[in-house]
Amino acid sequence: MKRLLLLLLVCLVTALPGLAQTKPVAFINARIIPIVGQPIEQGILLVQNGKITAVGDARTVRLSSDVTIVDLAGKTIMPGIVDTHSHIGGPAGADSTAPIQPDVRILDSVNPQASSIQRAQAGGITTVNVMPGSGHLDSGQTLYLKLRDDAVKIDDLLIFGKDGKYMGGIKFANGTNPIRSGGGPFPGTRAKSAALVREQFIKAQEYRDKITKAGSDKTKLPPRDLAMEALVEVLDQKRVVHFHTHRHDDIMTALRLQKEFGFRIVLQHVSEAWKVADEIAKAKVPSSIIMIDAPGGKLETVDVDYKNGVALEKAGASVIGFHTDDGITDSRWFLRSAGVAVRAGMSRDKALYGMTMAGAIMLDMQDRVGSLEAGKDADFVVLSGDPLSIYTHVLQTWVDGKKVFDRSNSTDYIFAIGGKGATDDGDVAHDIHCFDGDIGGGN
Repeated sequence: MKRLLLLLLVCLVTALPGLAQTKPVAFINARIIPIVGQPIEQGILLVQNGKITAVGDARTVRLSSDVTIVDLAGKTIMPGIVDTHSHIGGPAGADSTAPIQPDVRILDSVNPQASSIQRAQAGGITTVNVMPGSGHLDSGQTLYLKLRDDAVKIDDLLIFGKDGKYMGGIKFANGTNPIRSGGGPFPGTRAKSAALVREQFIKAQEYRDKITKAGSDKTKLPPRDLAMEALVEVLDQKRVVHFHTHRHDDIMTALRLQKEFGFRIVLQHVSEAWKVADEIAKAKVPSSIIMIDAPGGKLETVDVDYKNGVALEKAGASVIGFHTDDGITDSRWFLRSAGVAVRAGMSRDKALYGMTMAGAIMLDMQDRVGSLEAGKDADFVVLSGDPLSIYTHVLQTWVDGKKVFDRSNSTDYIFAIGGKGATDDGDVAHDIHCFDGDIGGGN
């Protein structure tokens, strides 16, 4: 009996933290920017069990007697930031054996304990698309992650879809990055790059046709091919293509391939989007922009322009977002991208939408993150002031209703500002991870 009582006591003590999390928490008196809808002065954000249960003010949100109150007077709350293109966690994908390797899974290459993940939290990023490099036409499958705290293994950061599978896209690239002058399996020209991609998609179509014709007769099935399986998912629009592309002609090639094979696409970088903004808008595909505040590094980005955002907005582009390509842009300064875009003429609402909801749409997570609405995940950022002000700091970052960054915490503060302890795991803050291994080069 004593052993039983002791066991029950241990179970009760162990369960207390979990029970505490079930209590509602109300963040009050902050200026709330829900993204969908107008800002709410002296707003109330009600959170319980990792979800948002209500957003409004004292007139629309009724608080129960057991609610925990967090007074954030003078602060601003906005949704957790979504980064659609990052290399935090030091991922490495395809190698030099072939230019197209859709079977490679970045799942097998991300360090979930990397300090770069904590630095991203310090920037208010809560959801991220971790990608392999762009030194290949297809460098493998990307991974959508929630930046939860205290991850021991990659599984602790995974996001699962309605089908029960962990979520991710696939990385494609064109332009100078995948081109090699030395011959071999890699293309030597832009035209050959597109030709190789077409060749693989045609093989995937044939592979899918064989499976369809085999029906229930397993003896007629083709040998299992993991690369073709991944490309069939692309053809069936189950896996989004995140397409690294800079120059206007490369952007048009990406759109041409998308139209030929009918896959879903997110245009990444689009340095010369302002030159073909009408064509991008006409294609009704999302664009994720990188706002490089210190341009340089490669000739194909020489015409990158801060007006990409406003050009796409005026053209009527469907979804316009932003990304860090960390470490091209340090995740800690991601909000600056929206500010630079607004300075160049983009509307404030579209820029903030681009940091949050647009990214959620690009990752097929618009029903879960990207805005502050009842029923969505409790991912949000507490700011010291307006999100577009250079004087504003990220004070707190919350994921699934749990605080993962607090600037007032001495350890977290180091991750926010840099210094000893911010990169002790060997994950260098400004190391460029855009390329895999020793081939290719940045951005």
